[in-house]
Amino acid sequence: MWLYVVAVLLGLFLLRRWHRERQTVPRLSEKHVLITGCDSGFGNLLARQLDARGLRVLAACLTEAAATQLRAVTSNRLQTVLLDVTSSKSIADVTAWVRERVGDQGLWGLVNNAGIAIPTAPNEWLTKEDFVKVLDVNLLGLVEVTLSLLPLVRRARGRVVNVASVMGRVSFFGGGYCISKYGVEAFSDSLR
Repeated sequence: MWLYVVAVLLGLFLLRRWHRERQTVPRLSEKHVLITGCDSGFGNLLARQLDARGLRVLAACLTEAAATQLRAVTSNRLQTVLLDVTSSKSIADVTAWVRERVGDQGLWGLVNNAGIAIPTAPNEWLTKEDFVKVLDVNLLGLVEVTLSLLPLVRRARGRVVNVASVMGRVSFFGGGYCISKYGVEAFSDSLR
């Protein structure tokens, strides 16, 4: 009896997996995705992978050197832009730049990946400025970028992906990083 139940559950699992893998996004090559924090790490890797899959990637980097390196290893579909998520002017300029590129089609995806982890230490070792520095990048920058681009995301009936961290829930170490990532989770919940 148990063997039969296990076999049925395994069969249903494999059927579901097969169905999900067969699903495709129509006209993928016409869709635009903006990714912040593409200088290195996850943002850089995601930009390269989505470019390889045919999406029109708008990669936001903090430095020109990182943007140049990313353009060198990707197709001409990927475009880079400089973005400092702590600067309202920089965010406004990038929003206008994105609007020019996506037009009436809108922005199919926004991946808020830009972030810093340092300084991270027990709270007693940090100053208010240490907290402010991390919160400005990881939380307040993410909020401002999202609010600026949300009309374009809505136009395309797109998605917002906010990169958080398990440290948002595991805050025994302290510091602005944990607080900022917990804030990202709360902001994401409020967007839903």
